[in-house]
Amino acid sequence: MINEKSTGMRPLGVRDDISRFCMFVLLGMLLQPVWAEIRVVDDAGVPVVLEKSAQRIVSLAPYITELLFAAGAGEALVGVTEFSDYPQAARTLARVGGSGGLDLEAIVALQPDLVVAWQSGNPAAQIGRLQSLGLTVFISEPRQLQDVPASLRRLGRLAATGSVAAKQADRFNARYSELHDKYSARTRVSVFYQIWDRPLMTLNGEHLFSDVVRLCGGENIFGTLPSLAPQIDIEAVLQADPDVIVIASDAEDTPLLDTWQRWPQLSAVKQGHVYAVRREQLVRHSPRILDGAERLCELLDEARR
Repeated sequence: MINEKSTGMRPLGVRDDISRFCMFVLLGMLLQPVWAEIRVVDDAGVPVVLEKSAQRIVSLAPYITELLFAAGAGEALVGVTEFSDYPQAARTLARVGGSGGLDLEAIVALQPDLVVAWQSGNPAAQIGRLQSLGLTVFISEPRQLQDVPASLRRLGRLAATGSVAAKQADRFNARYSELHDKYSARTRVSVFYQIWDRPLMTLNGEHLFSDVVRLCGGENIFGTLPSLAPQIDIEAVLQADPDVIVIASDAEDTPLLDTWQRWPQLSAVKQGHVYAVRREQLVRHSPRILDGAERLCELLDEARR
């Protein structure tokens, strides 16, 4: 008679029990919570690591505040800097500094698990101090339009709002492609962008603004200057003789428009191509930059005609 000892086989019921046991063990392993760190690389090339998604975030620039809200992380924001006025909800948040510098005590008191800093806009020594105090700092420095959707995705990952951030990034890319296809190959128009009048200041080719100009089929006449926000003189503008002058302003009817009438020999003045565009539309590195881009593209088209 054949028995289980002579064949090495177990009764069917035993095999079923072992199979069920293995399945339960495997299922239990799959259902266990897995605490994996969150790791992204910031714009300084430094890995930023969080043990869990950021729940308390401090923004150190108005454009960063806009990026965080757009990425779905607005509810995690606990502190922002001066002029963080968009969206409306940002206006109710605690202020932790501004053009005069950062309030380090206020930042630390908020107990943030993530600080998002502006590399070229925040004092480097103060950022270093925050890092030395053990705060996790993500350095942001978008220089190209395509850096905006990339920033959205990384901030969304840090805040566990990746799906919202991805939708906003895709929406930005679609609108960018539409503007690029429509304007970028058109006849080149030379542009002078005035960000300040006393002293006279502009932006160079490394700033995001120059990428907006290129998107519209234009050229920044001071794009080759070494400083990000160089001080210039009126003689340099007269020599470059731009087709278009764009003034960063807080209102569309800025009196600075009339100032340029003192130099009627300039092509932009002679042809009536001196415009004012609201400051935040062309210098904030957020999804709203495409609102300013669309406006600028339309103005350059006026000059072409």
